[in-house]
Amino acid sequence: MYQAYKYRIYPTSEQQLALAKSFGCCRWFWNYSLNLCHETYKNTGKSLSRAAIQKMLPQLKKEHEWLKTDTYSQCLQVVALNLSTAYKNFFDRQAKLPKFKSKKGRQSITYPQNVEFQDNYIKLPKIGLVYYRRHRDFSGEIKTVTVSVNPDGKYFVSVLVEDDLVNPEKLAEGKAIGIDLGLTHFCITSDGSKYQNPKNIAKYTLNLKRKQHKLARKQKGSNTRNKARIKIARLQGKIARCREDFLHKLSRKIVNENQVIAVENLAIKKRCDPASVKDAPGSAYHNLAASISDSAWGMFETMLSYKAEREGRIYIEVDRFLPYSQTCNICLNQVGSLSLNVKNWTCEHCHTTHNREINAAINIKNEALRILRVRNLPLRDKCQMHSRQELGTSSTANLRECKSPGKTSVLLDAIPSEDGNLSYSNSYSIG
Repeated sequence: MYQAYKYRIYPTSEQQLALAKSFGCCRWFWNYSLNLCHETYKNTGKSLSRAAIQKMLPQLKKEHEWLKTDTYSQCLQVVALNLSTAYKNFFDRQAKLPKFKSKKGRQSITYPQNVEFQDNYIKLPKIGLVYYRRHRDFSGEIKTVTVSVNPDGKYFVSVLVEDDLVNPEKLAEGKAIGIDLGLTHFCITSDGSKYQNPKNIAKYTLNLKRKQHKLARKQKGSNTRNKARIKIARLQGKIARCREDFLHKLSRKIVNENQVIAVENLAIKKRCDPASVKDAPGSAYHNLAASISDSAWGMFETMLSYKAEREGRIYIEVDRFLPYSQTCNICLNQVGSLSLNVKNWTCEHCHTTHNREINAAINIKNEALRILRVRNLPLRDKCQMHSRQELGTSSTANLRECKSPGKTSVLLDAIPSEDGNLSYSNSYSIG
């Protein structure tokens, strides 16, 4: 199983300069290769393969001496691999067309081998020994090491390792839970628990607005403008870390307490994209686009997915087009429509008063349990299930598990680790 471990590193000023040169060389080779792929496609109708891109390197190093002296040769080889992988994802309709890279924003390079870990230092080719904060240990065969720098100037290293651990068998035995995602409450579970939305952006809006106004008054290209930009980047980094911390803690709590986890397969991009026909400017979804993006539902579902797989839990995404909030979970009577401001409603058939979110979460859980029955998995849930509690039109309704075909990546199947492994050696090397 692949796992990725992320550490913060503290390079010296000389090492930061060397890393900046490496970032620039890899970025230049990416843009040069991408532009050549575009020109080749216009002229011949075909693109360049990974081997064709890599064959250009010897001649380019003769023409541009800094490609040979300022960066490690295999980092450039990885650029060709990443570009070919990006095109493969595009033709498989799993990603958009690769874009040109800018020197602004996050920068990264990848070392496929010849990286050594010595106590609290990492030995990088052409960089030297770099101190890193070893807050957790890891074990296994190192595959790649990626060094990155954020806009706020913080450097990190991500280590991809392959260990001998095997994911436990998935058994649908235990407690099942349905989760309805929202904005006022981040998520509502089928057992009645409600978790408040931290609303990280709203918490720091005034501070961010004040810093952005100061940045706008600075002269372009000045040192004071760069200092103001770094302050904004640090604040935005803090917002991102607060959001990620909340999502990690909540997803870990849900995975530890439940065996079957069910959520909707939400079309988050369409809800946040103003170009969508349904979500045109002025619509309800368009007005909530900023709040939806801040909630990071997609990141939360991703965390639930890989954590559940690692712990042997069952994670299911049910069809988003079924009327979960408008259907009574007792008698399955469906109301005509409910506006977003209606939080409680009474069923006309069984006269049961429902909370909108809790009722939707229960229906999501029931639909997931129906899917498990269709798949003939051993199912012994604590809650009693009735055979008539099926929201789908048939037992073969178009519902899927979360493990749909995803993007191909050089970090395929990598799972971020939250806690350290038991063994660790003071010296690791690649190659």
